[in-house]
Amino acid sequence: MKLKCLYASSNDCSDAFYISGVRVPDPYFSLIAGRHKVAILNQLEYSRVKKESKYTKVYEFEALKAEVINQYNLSKDHFSLKFFVKYFFDLYKANTILIPKYFPSFLLLELQQLGLPIELVKDSFFPEREQKSNEEIKSIKLGNQASAYGLSIAQSALKASKVKKGILFLDGAVLSSERLRSMIEQSLFERGAIADSTIVAGGVQASDPHQVGFGPLKANELIIVDIFPQIKRSGYHGDMTRTFLKGQANDAQKNLVHTVKEAQKRAIAKIKANISAHTIHAEVTSCFDQKGYITKRQSDGDAFIGFIHSTGHGIGLDIHELPRVSTTKNKLKANHVITIEPGLYYPNIGSCRIEDVFAVTKDGSEKLSKFNYQWQLA
Repeated sequence: MKLKCLYASSNDCSDAFYISGVRVPDPYFSLIAGRHKVAILNQLEYSRVKKESKYTKVYEFEALKAEVINQYNLSKDHFSLKFFVKYFFDLYKANTILIPKYFPSFLLLELQQLGLPIELVKDSFFPEREQKSNEEIKSIKLGNQASAYGLSIAQSALKASKVKKGILFLDGAVLSSERLRSMIEQSLFERGAIADSTIVAGGVQASDPHQVGFGPLKANELIIVDIFPQIKRSGYHGDMTRTFLKGQANDAQKNLVHTVKEAQKRAIAKIKANISAHTIHAEVTSCFDQKGYITKRQSDGDAFIGFIHSTGHGIGLDIHELPRVSTTKNKLKANHVITIEPGLYYPNIGSCRIEDVFAVTKDGSEKLSKFNYQWQLA
């Protein structure tokens, strides 16, 4: 039998929250062997976790420590956390200890001192997380409802803004990336969602896909708004992006946006179980190539232009999860939940990204996000 070992806070580690269903701010042990899921908590957390969590058994730290000291004939000075792991390794007659990539190095060194067989899990520590349950899909839908609400705040603010000397003003004050981001994030917080590092980037700034944006927003420039909130209660995320323009778009901007939307439609049409995700990504790159949007490194610097990221990613308790929708050859399965977010980035024209979320089904997909695609705002 293999013993899976986590030492992490379920506030910070999505794997720990996935198996526990409760929030614990400080690192603690979670150990899984077959149907057994156990946790070791201090007195502060013990009763709450025992009552509210999904663990099959919860141990109080000091009581278990005393038992371990007695079993291995240790002095209190020689006790360390590694003996908890050895205790359950022996109890469940395990032959291997599995640890994740983020396992703390100090504890790994301690376990190695005991000569215990340790195996590093390089991929998902809980592969079952990739295929979502119906409840998880509902939670991701709620996350996207929060994203859509944030997008409605952004769209309404941009519509209501006034242009003065090429700069956007709202209610008499400059409408900056920072101000619009704050409006979005505060409104979502009041609705039970945490949005952090929301992207509101216009003009040249948006040609760097993860630039959050700063300074006054300007008329006649493409503005990318990417909102990826986490629902506080469930821990699951939404992730949606729209591109807006206040004023008059030129032909180059119109062609760019229309091409990105076409690429997204072509990608969505290819989603279904058992298809390799890299073929979806290839469909997007083919669309862009056919329209003359070439991806390359700029000759005068380090920046790249064109389609400079993957088509999508899994989403759930983490904003970026497996599977990837990229050049990686991995088959999609029913109940995978993925984003489809093609984008084009050209500093001299502007940048556009459009993103929605889909649950993979046997014969296609179910769209889990809903918001309009109105991008030109007079």
